Amino acid sequence: MGRLLRRAWRYLVAMLSGKLDQVSDPKVQIEQAIEEARQQHALLSQQAAAVIGNERELQLKLTRAVDETEKLQANARQALLLAEQARNAGDQAKAASYEDSARAFATKLVSAEAGMKDMHALSERAAQASAQARAAVETNALALQKRIAERTKLLSQLDQAKMQEQLNRAMAGMTELAAPGDTPSLDEVRDKIEGRYARALGEAELQSTSVEARMLQVERASIDAEGAARLESIREGLGLPSPSATPEVGPSKKAPNDGS
Repeated sequence: MGRLLRRAWRYLVAMLSGKLDQVSDPKVQIEQAIEEARQQHALLSQQAAAVIGNERELQLKLTRAVDETEKLQANARQALLLAEQARNAGDQAKAASYEDSARAFATKLVSAEAGMKDMHALSERAAQASAQARAAVETNALALQKRIAERTKLLSQLDQAKMQEQLNRAMAGMTELAAPGDTPSLDEVRDKIEGRYARALGEAELQSTSVEARMLQVERASIDAEGAARLESIREGLGLPSPSATPEVGPSKKAPNDGS
């Protein structure tokens, strides 16, 4: 039963993840990926800063250890010189005291040199870790810049894809035989207009070949003939020539030449 529940849960998670990927806005997903990369870079930079800070701290400690060993060595030398001067002066007690001081300085010097040696090894390892941290930060910074540049490219491609999808939908709407909804398509309107025009031409052709149409044509011709005759009689009453008659043009007479 438990195995079945686990399988069902994994199936449900996978299904919901697929649905989420389908409905998610690509712009939001791109920004989420860039923000996650920036957070990772910031965390890596903090870790690298801690490593580099540890290196600096070890360098400071190593510098103090070197100064301390040099100081102890100088004190031991000074104590030995003072002990030698006291022996030359015949003061054995004072010479023994300086010898004890020189011995104490030498003991501290041995301990300080051992600590300085360990500090030097730690500093070398810290320097290597610091170099690796710097290289990791630089590599990750280049990767982040590459992702940011890729984001610009992806956003441009996304805008182009949206524009192409809108153009495809518009072209599909123009090429469809039936327009969506209650609005008629251009093909339907064209077919309707052509049908009406064809019927009108058919009716006109029937009317022009009917008996009534021929009788009207005869009556119209008679009226036109009577109107032309009436107009011709009015023109004759006014003494005007008929527009169909062309006036005769005779030969021009020359004026007599007195000199001939």
